[in-house]
Amino acid sequence: MAVTAEATRGSVDLDASLRDEIARHVREGEANRFRSRDQPFFDAPLVGVAAAGDELFRRYKTIIGDFHRTPEEIVPGAAAVVVWVLPIRRDTRIDNRREKLLPARSWAETRSFGEEFNVALRRRVEEWLRARGFGAVAPHVASDWRRLEATPVGIASTWSERHAAYAAGLGTFGLSDGLITPLGIAHRLGSVVTTAPLRPTSSATDRAGPRGHCGFYDGEACTACIARCPVGAITTAGHDKVKCAEYVDGTLKASLAGPWGTPVPGCGLCQTKVPCEERIPPRRKPSTRDQ
Repeated sequence: MAVTAEATRGSVDLDASLRDEIARHVREGEANRFRSRDQPFFDAPLVGVAAAGDELFRRYKTIIGDFHRTPEEIVPGAAAVVVWVLPIRRDTRIDNRREKLLPARSWAETRSFGEEFNVALRRRVEEWLRARGFGAVAPHVASDWRRLEATPVGIASTWSERHAAYAAGLGTFGLSDGLITPLGIAHRLGSVVTTAPLRPTSSATDRAGPRGHCGFYDGEACTACIARCPVGAITTAGHDKVKCAEYVDGTLKASLAGPWGTPVPGCGLCQTKVPCEERIPPRRKPSTRDQ
């Protein structure tokens, strides 16, 4: 079937309107504010789209595990996956740079209450798309989303927003397993699967290699995140998810949740005071290890 100019224009208008709605919600949303001061948790978002039929989503069943769902398994007739990056504000990142063992309080509040805003943003995008007649599900907050503690790749889940963001061309994976985007690695991610005919921002032909932005893999031998981890969960062999989770979900939650009122304090030390904190580090040598 030929694509008409009107259909193309309609898709462009839909893309632009959705991007504007996400940006507006981040800019004006009351929940995107610290409780103690009128400042946002997150700066202006970066938004991308992956084609629901991108072969990469099927490959994730091998790369991650058969439990990882494809967009079509989440929303029958899915056409696209919209993904956004919420960059953590600079003041918070500066606070966290100073820390060596525990996260800064502003970081803990962003992880706890900023993520509550991100949940509301996922719901808002679902509602916005459904109001226009499209199917839409935010997998990460759907009732059937599951975190799995023991898989061949360690701790994993039935939908990875980092991998959805990679499929949308928004970034690549670092040694710490975080996603290095044009706005850096210090962020939160969100995604919604939809039947809306949104235009993909990435394809297999223009996507960077999975480790393409990481200074450890690009010939620079960067190990800044290794030095920042307070429990040795990051080494040249990669990221020990279990050791990391034990510290974040165990030690930090037990010691900080009560005094600070932050139910999910997070850590984020490996995402601050590193070359990829707020940008893609410039590459000075040819990559030999990002395949």
